[in-house]
Amino acid sequence: MPVKHKIEVFSAGCPACDDAIALVNRIAAPSSAIEVLDMHDATVASRARAYGIGRVPSVVIDGKLADCCASGGPDEATLRGLGIGA
Repeated sequence: MPVKHKIEVFSAGCPACDDAIALVNRIAAPSSAIEVLDMHDATVASRARAYGIGRVPSVVIDGKLADCCASGGPDEATLRGLGIGA
């Protein structure tokens, strides 16, 4: 059975964010817990700052900001390298 991951997707509801959400949903194992967080919510924005998120979309896996999100946007190869994948 694949390892379960806690995956948080920080989104502002834009088309790029929708693409990132679709990517995560497509490649994540069924056992993963995926949470989509709306950056328009002040509590979510504060949580994002705590992770060091400066842009959206961003993906946090098991409490760690994905490297691809720190320097650009989510990409499949990096997310798979961090353990997301069915």
